[in-house]
Amino acid sequence: MADPDSSGVLRVIPLGGLGEIGLNCLLLEYGDAAIAIDCGLMFPELHMLGIDLVIPDLSYLERLGDRFLGFVITHGHEDHIGALPYVLREVRAPIYATPMAAGLISERLREHHLVDDTRLEVIHPRRPWQMGPFTIEAVHMTHSIVDAVALAIRTPLGTVIHSGDFKLDQTPIDGRAADLACLAAYAADGVLLLLSDSTNAEREGYTPSESSVRDDLDRIYRETPGKIFFSTFSSHVHRLAQVLNLSQQHGRRVVIVGRSLNTSVKIASELGYLQYPLALFADINEVKDLAPHELTLLTTGSQGEPLSALIRIAVGDHPKIHMDPEDAVVLSSRIIPGNEKSISSMINHIYRRGAVVHHSASAGVHVSGHASQEELKLLLRLVRPRYFVPVHGEYRHLVRHRGLAQSVGMAPESTFLLEDGNVLELAPHGARIAESIHAGRVFVDGKGIGDVEDVVLRDRRHLSSDGLVMAIIAIDQHSGELIAGPDLVSRGLIFEEGGQAYLDQARSVVIETLQQVSPQSRTDSLEVKEEVRKALKRFFARTLERRPVIVPFIMEM
Repeated sequence: MADPDSSGVLRVIPLGGLGEIGLNCLLLEYGDAAIAIDCGLMFPELHMLGIDLVIPDLSYLERLGDRFLGFVITHGHEDHIGALPYVLREVRAPIYATPMAAGLISERLREHHLVDDTRLEVIHPRRPWQMGPFTIEAVHMTHSIVDAVALAIRTPLGTVIHSGDFKLDQTPIDGRAADLACLAAYAADGVLLLLSDSTNAEREGYTPSESSVRDDLDRIYRETPGKIFFSTFSSHVHRLAQVLNLSQQHGRRVVIVGRSLNTSVKIASELGYLQYPLALFADINEVKDLAPHELTLLTTGSQGEPLSALIRIAVGDHPKIHMDPEDAVVLSSRIIPGNEKSISSMINHIYRRGAVVHHSASAGVHVSGHASQEELKLLLRLVRPRYFVPVHGEYRHLVRHRGLAQSVGMAPESTFLLEDGNVLELAPHGARIAESIHAGRVFVDGKGIGDVEDVVLRDRRHLSSDGLVMAIIAIDQHSGELIAGPDLVSRGLIFEEGGQAYLDQARSVVIETLQQVSPQSRTDSLEVKEEVRKALKRFFARTLERRPVIVPFIMEM
C-alpha cells in the first residue's frame, strides 16, 4: 500500500445507486480534488406518472466547482452513462471512458448538441492516467457489454478498487477473461477499500457464462421454419455477435429494426467487436423479397416499451414487417422491475399472431451479466481489502453482500453499509461514517429537468385515482351577486352524460354555500374559491367516498 499522507482524509460519497437499481454515481474526494465514478439514470417507476427519466441529484457535485476533475466511466450501460447529457449542462468536466462506452456517450452528446463543448478521453486497460491526487488504472472485466472495466485508484491514503458491473466469465465470447492478475498485483501491495457490485448478491453459486446461451439459440434456429425476431438490450454486443454468427451459419439475412440497435452495431463494428460481411445484412425494404426461413430480425423492444419496433410488429402496426404463424420471438434479456405487465401484454399479442415466444423462463436464452455469490466472495478473497462497501443494488442486496464479506473473514467494523448521501471518511487512523450530504432524484419530463417535484407527482397520482372537477362561476366584483353558474365540468369522476342529475345536486350545494356567504365576502375571489372547494370536497366524500381534485374558476364581472 502507498505510504499514507497523514494530513488527508479520503471521502467516499455515493450520489446514486446505493439503495436502488440505476442512478449509479459515486464521488471520491481528497483535499481540494474530487472525481465521479459513473453518472447513470434509472427508468421511472410506476408511481412516477408522466416522467421520462430519473437522474441523480448532483447539486453537491455542482458546488465543488473547479475542484471537480471529471467523470470516470466503468462501462456504457444507461444506468452508468445515461445522466451525462443532462448533468453536463450544469457541470463542465471531462469524461474518461473505454472505447465502446465513449462511442455510446458520443451519440448521446450529439443528440443533445453537447459534442463540441465536452472533452471525452478514451481510456484503455493497463494504461494508468493522473487526475489530481488520483492515479487511475482501468482493469478489464467481463460483463454484458464489451469494454467493461474495474478501476484501481491510487490515492495518497492507499488504493481503492471499484469493481464496476462484472461477472467472472471463464469462457467469454471474445476470449478475454477478467484481468484478475492485475487485481492480484494491487492486492499484493495492499488495498485500502473495495467497492463491489451487489446486483446478484442474493443469487447463490456462479453466474453462467455468456457462451452458455448458444446451444438453446442454435436449437431455436434449427427448429423455426419462419422468421426469427430477436430482441435484447442494444448494447449487448456479445449476444448480438452470437445471433449474427448463428444467422450466418443457418443461411439467414439479418435486418436491424430500431435506432438504438443500429447505433450499437455501427459503433461495435467500427471498433472491430463485430466483424461480419455486409452481405449478411439486409435492408428493411428487402424483407418482402426474402422467404421467412431466410430472415433474422434484430429488434428493439425487449421490455415491451410503447412504440418500440417489437411491440408495433406484435400488434400489427408496423408498415413493413409482419409477424406470422411459424415465426419465433426470442426475448433475450432480463425483465427490468416495473416492466412485467408491459412485457406480458406484448407476449400475449405475439401469441395472437400465431408466433411462439422464447424467454428466460422457458429457454436458456439469457444469462445475467452480474456476479453471483461465489464470484463476489472470490473477488473479496483476491483483493483482501482493509475496508469494504457494497455498491450498485437495492438495500437488501447491499445487506446480503456485506454479509458475504463477513463470511469470508472481514470484521464487521471494516464493512460499511452506505446509502445515497452517506459519507464514508477514510483516514490513516481508521474509517467512520460522517455527516450525510443532500442526495436525491431529479425527474426529467419532456424538456424539463428538475421542474417536476414530488408535489407535482402527488397531484398527478391524485388526478389519476380520483379525477378532476372544475367549478366555473361568474360573480359581480362590486356587489358579490352570482351572475352565472356554477357550471361543473368533471373528468375521471363520473360519466357526465349519465351523471348530470348528480352534478346538478353538487351545483345546488355550491349555490347554497355561496348564499350563506356575505355579499362583501363574495367579492373576494380567493375566499369564494376556498368555500367552493370545501363544499364540493365534503359533498363528494359523503356521496361517493372519492376525493377529486377540485379547481374553482372565478370570473369577476
